[in-house]
Amino acid sequence: MLQDTSAQPANPGQNSNADALKQMGFDHLIHNFDFLGWIVFVVLIAMSVLSWYFIVANFIRNSMVRSRADKVIQGFWNTSSTQEAIRVLEEQPKGEPFSKIALDAASAVAHHQAAAGGRLAETLSRSEFIDRALRQAVARESLRLEGGLTLLATVGSSAPFIGLLGTVWGIYHALIGIAASGSASMDKVAGPVGEALIMTAFGLFTAIPAVLAYNFFMRSNRLTYAQFDEFAHDLHDFFATGARVEGTGPVVSVKK
Repeated sequence: MLQDTSAQPANPGQNSNADALKQMGFDHLIHNFDFLGWIVFVVLIAMSVLSWYFIVANFIRNSMVRSRADKVIQGFWNTSSTQEAIRVLEEQPKGEPFSKIALDAASAVAHHQAAAGGRLAETLSRSEFIDRALRQAVARESLRLEGGLTLLATVGSSAPFIGLLGTVWGIYHALIGIAASGSASMDKVAGPVGEALIMTAFGLFTAIPAVLAYNFFMRSNRLTYAQFDEFAHDLHDFFATGARVEGTGPVVSVKK
């Protein structure tokens, strides 16, 4: 009597391997997380969300600052008097840094003039008082530009190692499965190894954008810092002497 073999698989081992490979997907990862796996996964997701938030926020802020810088600076120097220049600066958006630096310098001048003959004027000269106000303003605005960069640096340096922790934990589970079954077959190691590989990828996908963004913003900020310093030096000469240094732009009168 002939045996019917039509219902038997041609290669049972091949089907078993195919089923085991299905366990290496993201769905299997989510449904087989343990406590540590969930901690690693949630930390990486939180890092990624925060880093992308600061990437987008810093990009928008830096783009606005760079696009308005020349307009604000030229608008200040193209005015005919200090009063008009201050009015132009006060019309700028709240987060615009160049106008805030110039307004701090103007405020320092007014404060020093109001204290003429007092102990303040005797202790600090007009030039020293303006210089101190400008240094503080530049430091404050520079610090604001660095918002979120510490987090990006932290994510870029630590996310691969957090992902590696998930990788090590997945391999540990694979070894436990091998030891429990006494077999290193694909169906025993596919799930834990797939978990390990996916956690490694999560760590890299989280870290790489943060590192690239950090380097980009550091370069962009250095250019803005140079503009801060140049503008601050011109403001110091202008408010300390009553006129901008010859050859650097239109001359604006200032009331002493």
